[in-house]
Amino acid sequence: MTRRDAGLLLLLSAIWGASFLFIKLGVDEVEPSVVVLGRLVVGVAVLLPLAPRRGGLRPIGAFLVPLAVLGALNNALPFWLLGFAETRIDSGLTAVIQAAAPIFTVLLATRIDATQRVTGLRLVGIGVGFVGVVLLVGVQRGGEVTAALAVVATALCYAVSVLYAGRTLRGLRPLQASIGQLACGAIVVAPLALAQLPDEAPPAGAIAAVVALGALGSGIAYLLYFAIIASAGASRAILVTYLVPGFALLYGALLLDEPVTSSALVGLVLILGGTALATGVARLKGRTSTVRP
Repeated sequence: MTRRDAGLLLLLSAIWGASFLFIKLGVDEVEPSVVVLGRLVVGVAVLLPLAPRRGGLRPIGAFLVPLAVLGALNNALPFWLLGFAETRIDSGLTAVIQAAAPIFTVLLATRIDATQRVTGLRLVGIGVGFVGVVLLVGVQRGGEVTAALAVVATALCYAVSVLYAGRTLRGLRPLQASIGQLACGAIVVAPLALAQLPDEAPPAGAIAAVVALGALGSGIAYLLYFAIIASAGASRAILVTYLVPGFALLYGALLLDEPVTSSALVGLVLILGGTALATGVARLKGRTSTVRP
C-alpha cells in the first residue's frame, strides 16, 4: 500500500468514524427518519454530478429491483436503526457494535455457499466476535438494550446487503450502484420522514450535521472507498473496518464528552480480533496475512 493509499484509508476512516458523531448531533434535534432522508438526499446530490462522466444513469434501469432492495436493506433501514440507537446509547459504542458486520458476513456466506466452510481460526474468530457483541449488549440497561440490539440488526443488514449486492449488481459500476441505492433508500424512508418533519426549523447545528453526514459519509466517502479499491485492492480497502470504531470513540470522547468505558474497550478488542480471525486478516505465524474482500 502506497503512502497515498494509506492517507486515503485514514481519511476515509476518519470520515466514517465522524458519521456516528453527525448522527448523534442530528437525532438530538430531529427524528431519525428525518436525519436518514436528509443524509440520502444530500448523498445523491453530491454523487449525481459525477455520473455523466462515468457512464451516465441509463445502466441503472436494468438493476432497479436489486437497487430497490439494497436501498431499503443497505441504506434506509440500517441508517434508521443507527439513528434510533443513538437516541439511547453513545455514538462510540454504536460504532463498536456495528464493527461486527464482517463477522455476520462470513457466517451468512457459509449458508449461501456450502464451499465457504468456516473451520479452525475462522470459526474461533466468529466465536470471539460474538462474545464481544454479547458483552456490549449485556452490560446495557433498560432501553439501552433495545438500542444495542438495533445496532446488531444494523450489522446484520450490512452483511446481508454485501452478499446480495455481490450476486445481483455484477456489471453495474460502483458510482451508479451508489446513486441508485441512495435514491431508492430516500424513496423508501420519505413517507415516514415527511410525516415526522418538525413544526419548526431545527437548529443550524443539526442541519449542518445532517448535511455533513450526507456529503461526507454518503457522498465523498464512497468516492474515497472506490478509489482505494481501484488503487490498492478490496483487500486493503476493507481495513477501514478496523479503524472506524477507534475514530468514533475518539470523536465521542473529545466532542460529546462520552465516556470510554472498559466494557467498550474490551468489546472493541474482542470484536475486531474476532473479525481479523474470521475474515482471514490474522493468520498463523509464518503465513501471509491477507484480508478477504
